Amino acid sequence: MTERIRLVVDGRPAELDADPAMPLLYALHAELGLANPKFGCGLAQCGACTVQVDGRPTRSCVTPVSAVRGKTITTLAGLGTPEKPHPLQAAYVAEQVPQCGYCLSGWMLTAAALLRDTPKPTDRQIRDALGGLKCRCGTHMAILRAVKRAAGTKA
Repeated sequence: MTERIRLVVDGRPAELDADPAMPLLYALHAELGLANPKFGCGLAQCGACTVQVDGRPTRSCVTPVSAVRGKTITTLAGLGTPEKPHPLQAAYVAEQVPQCGYCLSGWMLTAAALLRDTPKPTDRQIRDALGGLKCRCGTHMAILRAVKRAAGTKA
């Protein structure tokens, strides 16, 4: 049984007919044709599937699409643009963070929420906020430098 679900994705209204139990990740891919976020573990443990729901980092692989009805979803594509990148996106480039890029949704959307709520986080706050995210390329130190750069603190 499907239901009509309305939400806003990356600033644009979206409507889909979906099983209310369908994971948001699947709806974003199959119903809306988005390439991000990515499927990682399917257990909300790696962070590759992270989106922001009303500004809060959320693991979309375990979030039913019915739970985001009427909410605003931000994916990595909605964070900034090539012409006007989010400060984190610019810092990632400056620090040469991206390797394969598979995990970027988790790291960037989580860090963006941290910087919005805590503009000048301490090293401990950054590590706590990003705890549990996985990067198989091992760019963790570059990611930490990029977050500090985006915050305007010494990297």
